[in-house]
Amino acid sequence: MVTPFASDGSVSYEMAEKLAVHLVEHGSDALVVCGTTGESPTLTWEEEFRLFQVVHGAVSGKAKVIAGTGSNSTQEAIEATQKAAALGLDGALQVVPYYNKPPQEGLYEHFRAIAVACPELPIMLYNIPGRTGCNLAAETVIRLAELPNIVAIKEASGSLDQASHIRAMTPPDFALYSGDDSLTLPLLAIGGRGVVSVASHLVGDRLQAMIRAFELGQVSTATQIHLDLLPLFKGLFAMTNPIPVKAALELQGWAVGTVRPPLCPVTEAVKSQLAEVLKDLAGS
Repeated sequence: MVTPFASDGSVSYEMAEKLAVHLVEHGSDALVVCGTTGESPTLTWEEEFRLFQVVHGAVSGKAKVIAGTGSNSTQEAIEATQKAAALGLDGALQVVPYYNKPPQEGLYEHFRAIAVACPELPIMLYNIPGRTGCNLAAETVIRLAELPNIVAIKEASGSLDQASHIRAMTPPDFALYSGDDSLTLPLLAIGGRGVVSVASHLVGDRLQAMIRAFELGQVSTATQIHLDLLPLFKGLFAMTNPIPVKAALELQGWAVGTVRPPLCPVTEAVKSQLAEVLKDLAGS
């Protein structure tokens, strides 16, 4: 979920509440708050915890709320995750530590320490080497999946081979989620559960329909939905996420504001491209 900002750059908690309800009413079973798309690097912990509370209050009983409490400091991640657990949230998203590039044993100990410190909270690992500079190897994920409250991974390495290895060597109840909208359908084919999505802000119902069709064995229907949505999937990454998705939401009348520095506003070329894609989807 994006983090809406007011014109002065402050967090718009009122808009966050409205957007959360909208997303749940249009295909989202759960919301990740303060992840990559939520611009977590430029939010303060105070802003993040208030967002957790606001979104949880808005959708409690209707959808799960997963808190982005990862950090490249193990102790900071533990403290943030403990606070999220105390708020009664449903889970925590733990990104691979960025910048410090730990070896695999360091990654294992990082996630294990968080899981042990917060045994009551389900944890979703988040592997996105394009942003963190460090890949969480399949073998490390397999070890971590043995811990009782590490229950899922958002896999955004772009490697179906790596995802397949994880699926083959982890228990069936360990959930594999796509971290890339365009790879959701291929990941479902190798045993994935769903997607932690950017495009769901705009086409959540269609994504839900694609996944349901695949689960019902209606593969050609799922494939057609995927192909119809592919231009949007690509358009939303024409610039660094979440620049395009916030621009697309604004085009659809959602006053979510722009992004915080060091991200910059969308270019007119990308905005025009998004407007054309959204127009085509509205007519299909």
